[in-house]
Amino acid sequence: MPDGCSDLDSTRMFLKARLLTDRASFHGYEAERQQIHDLLERTAEHGESNSALLLGPRGIGKTTLVTTVLVQLLSKETFHRNSLVVYLNGLIHIDDRIALKSATAQMNLENAVDGKVFGSFAENLAFLLECLKAGDRKKSKSVIFLLEEFDLFCSHHNQTLLYNLFDVAQSAQAPICVLGLTARLDVIELLEKRVKSRFSHRQIFLLPREDGFEERLELFGSLLKLPTEQEVRTFAATHPTISQDVLNNDELALLRNLFNPRQYSLPSKWVTQWNRTIDKLLKSAEVQTVLQNMYEYDVLEGPFRMQLFELVNGLDDEHPAITIESIQQLGERYESDDKVKLLAGSSVLEICLVIAIKHHSEIYDRDPFNFEMILTRFSKWANSSSSMQGIERPVVLKAFEHLKQLEFVAPLTGGGLAKVQKEYQLHRLLLTYGQIRQAVQRMQFLPTEISQWEQSSLV
Repeated sequence: MPDGCSDLDSTRMFLKARLLTDRASFHGYEAERQQIHDLLERTAEHGESNSALLLGPRGIGKTTLVTTVLVQLLSKETFHRNSLVVYLNGLIHIDDRIALKSATAQMNLENAVDGKVFGSFAENLAFLLECLKAGDRKKSKSVIFLLEEFDLFCSHHNQTLLYNLFDVAQSAQAPICVLGLTARLDVIELLEKRVKSRFSHRQIFLLPREDGFEERLELFGSLLKLPTEQEVRTFAATHPTISQDVLNNDELALLRNLFNPRQYSLPSKWVTQWNRTIDKLLKSAEVQTVLQNMYEYDVLEGPFRMQLFELVNGLDDEHPAITIESIQQLGERYESDDKVKLLAGSSVLEICLVIAIKHHSEIYDRDPFNFEMILTRFSKWANSSSSMQGIERPVVLKAFEHLKQLEFVAPLTGGGLAKVQKEYQLHRLLLTYGQIRQAVQRMQFLPTEISQWEQSSLV
């Protein structure tokens, strides 16, 4: 355990910073990463013009992959000298005028454009690229356009920005690389015919791996372990400092406040002790079971980092280390169902009505129902019950209305249904049978006959 609070506090700060800001470390997908690396490098070093799309579900690491490649390339003097990076985001740059204004600022050409009047978007873009040419008018600075949320640019009027960027890339007027990032796998279908014909149709897919649980265990260890002095020196050697000129680009937030383990200092004895604890956790069957269940729910790295952040956030003087119990509690919270918790906190009468609705749905294959149907079914059971007899109709109706407010049942909408009396208005069940069973099992002091009714054959 730590010699003082400072070691534990430093550990928490280090792990939180790594989980939130370490955008320059990418795990897996080496082939795809190499493709992006080669694409950008050829544009900067050889003046090739390229266009590509990086596709994959949200949270899989598209932006992190590109950031990792940029950090590696921008540390090279030749890449930094020969290229400019222009970052546009479809959520921020909502039309082509705003996008072009931002691109002009990122290319440091506001003074060159100031006061000029352009006849068209294409003329404006051509002027910007012309300004980047060297004095001999043969060599030009390469421009790398990163288009985050690429699908939103497809909704711009006439897709003018995309058309002109792809046109320049195809006709080799100036060395540019257009790299789009999007979670929509059908984004090609959103392109107009004239835009699609100018796109290279190079698509790089980042798809979740179904059998990567071993990688998930490695990721758990690498994110929670503390670096030794040797590993910090290795990091310093493999992550050269990026030029301050690049970091001055206010729009390129990807490279801002990158994680740097050299800023943290931890005693080697404490690091060894902490890492030994993490290794023991990795070998534990209970921990592997929890991580396996979480992996089956979600294979993406982004949400998994947030779960580990919650785990690290629980460290304090009373709980100075991550334990098997804390990981099991995390797994329980992760798998918990809010509707089950809400239902387990409802009254006995309300749970009886939900069980009656469940039996009705099982008999009639989840057909809609009204209050009268459920009241009849509930009354039939209650008359043979010892604890639920003599409940008046208005009380049952009030409980049914409360189920509607909690959104366990929902009224059907449509022609003429709203004019029906509320007792005869049709509803549908918004719970699964499994959720109802879990809630009944969790309810404390529930009469045994109600539990047996939920499990019994249909009444």
